[in-house]
Amino acid sequence: MPEMPEVEALRAFLAANLVGRTVVRADLAAFSALKTFALPLSALHGGEVAEVARRGKYLCLDVDGTWLVFHLARAGWLTWHDVAPATPVRPGKGPLALRVTFEGAPSDEEAARLHGAGPAGQVAFSLTEAGTTKHLAVYVVAGLGEVPGIGRLGPDPIAAGFTRADFAAVLAGHARTQLKGLLRDQAVFAGIGNAYSDEILHAARLSPFKLAGSLTEAEAGVLFDAVRGELSAAIERAAGRRPAELKDAKRTHLRVHGGKGGPCPVCGTPIAEVSFADSFLNYCPRCQTGGKLLADRRMSRLLK
Repeated sequence: MPEMPEVEALRAFLAANLVGRTVVRADLAAFSALKTFALPLSALHGGEVAEVARRGKYLCLDVDGTWLVFHLARAGWLTWHDVAPATPVRPGKGPLALRVTFEGAPSDEEAARLHGAGPAGQVAFSLTEAGTTKHLAVYVVAGLGEVPGIGRLGPDPIAAGFTRADFAAVLAGHARTQLKGLLRDQAVFAGIGNAYSDEILHAARLSPFKLAGSLTEAEAGVLFDAVRGELSAAIERAAGRRPAELKDAKRTHLRVHGGKGGPCPVCGTPIAEVSFADSFLNYCPRCQTGGKLLADRRMSRLLK
């Protein structure tokens, strides 16, 4: 699942490559992906991209005052085309959900011909989603407030104005919530997902099931620093990378998430895992839970 660092890298890449360019067409391949109907996709045609913004894990393109917003969900991704594909988009059961084509790319007729592409000077991006369960969402709206998920987002935890005191207030307001669930809740903190919540808790040396209200002032400070530090470092590593490079770059730098059975990079203890119906978490028993294993069931508690 792309999280804040990858989405921020996508935002920067799209901003560098699309601002000032004109939408030629937007073709929908998966009708279930489009969540709004007041404005059609064709409302984007002929509009110039003025801005590419991010709200949590949402990417938002301002096209002459009309916004194209999308959320990649768990299995979605963005593929960039230096030369727009010539193959028409046809609705079907494949992974393609949406393709948007733009004018203004530096290209030539020979390059377009060799790549089996459309007219020279056109670029595009495609949104795809793997698997049979489809959650990728596309919105065409007059304002970002019309996207329900954006309206429910909590604060951006790496925003310049988000302070240690703000963080402590959030923890106090969710005292009975376990840290893992708290960090992943988009209504509490915008942008953190499953992978980086594991990395943050490992950096802070805190159990994923510790209650927010049980943290000491010192522990809350360490967690705040871990949130800011882990996300900022990941954003810095992702900066400047093309979309095709971001997934591997993310996996390469994860210390505990997805590392079940491998050694903790701090103490060498095998990384443990708790599996749920549709997700999992990883942690170091020595660094985070005092040597105790967490029960591998949905309502996990420390084994006695």
